[in-house]
Amino acid sequence: MRLRNWVGDVVLSTPVLLRLQAQGYGLTLVGKGWATDLLAGFGWPVLRLGGTHRARVAQLARWRREVAHERWGSPRGINAISFPYSTSSALELRLAGLKAIGYDGEGRTLLLHRSWPRPRLGQAGHELQVYWRLGQRLLGTDEPPPSALQWPVAARHQAQAQALMQSHSLGPGFLMLCPFAGGTFEGQDKRWPYFEAFAREAQARTTRPLVLCPGPGEEDEALQRYPGALVLPQVDLGTCSALMQQASAMISNDTGPGHLAAAVGVPLVSVLGPTEPGHWGAWGPTVHVVRHWPRWPTVDEVWAVTQAAAAP
Repeated sequence: MRLRNWVGDVVLSTPVLLRLQAQGYGLTLVGKGWATDLLAGFGWPVLRLGGTHRARVAQLARWRREVAHERWGSPRGINAISFPYSTSSALELRLAGLKAIGYDGEGRTLLLHRSWPRPRLGQAGHELQVYWRLGQRLLGTDEPPPSALQWPVAARHQAQAQALMQSHSLGPGFLMLCPFAGGTFEGQDKRWPYFEAFAREAQARTTRPLVLCPGPGEEDEALQRYPGALVLPQVDLGTCSALMQQASAMISNDTGPGHLAAAVGVPLVSVLGPTEPGHWGAWGPTVHVVRHWPRWPTVDEVWAVTQAAAAP
């Protein structure tokens, strides 16, 4: 299973992975280095993509030898799924000797063992459903996806989260903030421009601590712009998911940690601007979308939803 390169996309692909596992498929996942911690609770082996061209070539050669010895299923039938839409991901699976299925585009039809047209934006439904349909094609079934994600958190990450909370005298019931977001949506910034003002308002209106877990490169921004919050840098995604379970709510931009919060079942206040929630929004019954595009939501609007979502 070649995973996509963004946290949110990997989160949204887990329902189809669980469905294939339930049908008796043994899964080996290939993705970015952070995928190991992110998916630790599922128990699937995760192979990290080589970080250099030389490492990637050696990795592909090793996989090809393993496939030839039928360690990754039978090379005579489909034995891989390519979730990414790039040519390079399909090429790597072909060079590894794997017969993969996936969506076409960018010349992928010639590289995949079998492919289907990628649904157009606006016609595809939610991205989780797009991934789900690949698994349904492999299984030859037509079942609806689950309404909520099942997200187990590894025991070691739960222990690390508890130790972190104890070291900072942090009890459950805090508010987690994720004011960061990578990339853009149709060329427009996905970051809510009033996040700092919201944090100041939250500190004035509640005694709940505010907690931020910045990713690599986000630490300085978190410390400078959110001085009244507890900033926990260098927290891996597995431990972050365990911390989320102790929060009363997560307030987030359109970004991977928001999807993860919805997956673990914490109330998520998803503040969206240009992002279309019907295609890219977080998935699950605990998601509260605040969106009034083409304008951004106000601080008061988000605070009202936060109060309702975080209520006991």
